[in-house]
Amino acid sequence: MIEWLLAPIDQVRLHEVGAHVSWHGRFMVLAWSFLFPLGIIIARFFKIMPRQDWPRHVDNQAWWVAHRVLQYGGGVVILAALWLIWQAPTTGEAGTLHRVFGWAVVILCAFQILTGVFRGSKGGPTDASDDGSLAGDHYDMTVRRKMFEHFHKSVGYLALFVACIATASGLWLANGPRWMWIATALWWALLIAVFMLLQRRGLAVDTYQAIWGPDESHPGNRMKPIGWGIVRRK
Repeated sequence: MIEWLLAPIDQVRLHEVGAHVSWHGRFMVLAWSFLFPLGIIIARFFKIMPRQDWPRHVDNQAWWVAHRVLQYGGGVVILAALWLIWQAPTTGEAGTLHRVFGWAVVILCAFQILTGVFRGSKGGPTDASDDGSLAGDHYDMTVRRKMFEHFHKSVGYLALFVACIATASGLWLANGPRWMWIATALWWALLIAVFMLLQRRGLAVDTYQAIWGPDESHPGNRMKPIGWGIVRRK
């Protein structure tokens, strides 16, 4: 069994990659299979923490801090992975499919970071200006904020889907051993199962409501929440 697990997926080819390529793959897997998915799960399902006295206690930023650390951390890991592959000795044939989807996830990641920077102001009771004004892109749900939420959420899930293809093509290109394929498949199956469980429990609470509560005097609560499967609490 151990020999079978350690054998490459394609018996015709050898599993021989240099250190640069090997660590490139490990870093990319760390970013796209661990850091980014965990950051998304936390941001989607833990805006209201299990023991949080909501709506008496709103705007718990634990999810925001964790999401930002995981996503920016993933970005740094990707930069390291890119540096490694640029420094790798030329080995001749390069997988076109892996290259295309690999660069696609890098570009999508860059878009996510840029849109986060330009998401607009917050506003509202938890971020009022010195003159008492509650105005803000998020609190007022301006066109700018709506565009950000539609783009950021859609591109985030698209990036994970593309990353799965990039990971599989990378494993095939490197002729990874069977245990890598099995471990990767089991990990993603676990992530999907956890996602579905939390979704069925109704934990994908609207960001707006999690921050400012359910009162309809807040303008965003009078609008339809953005994103599939997003719920509001009474």
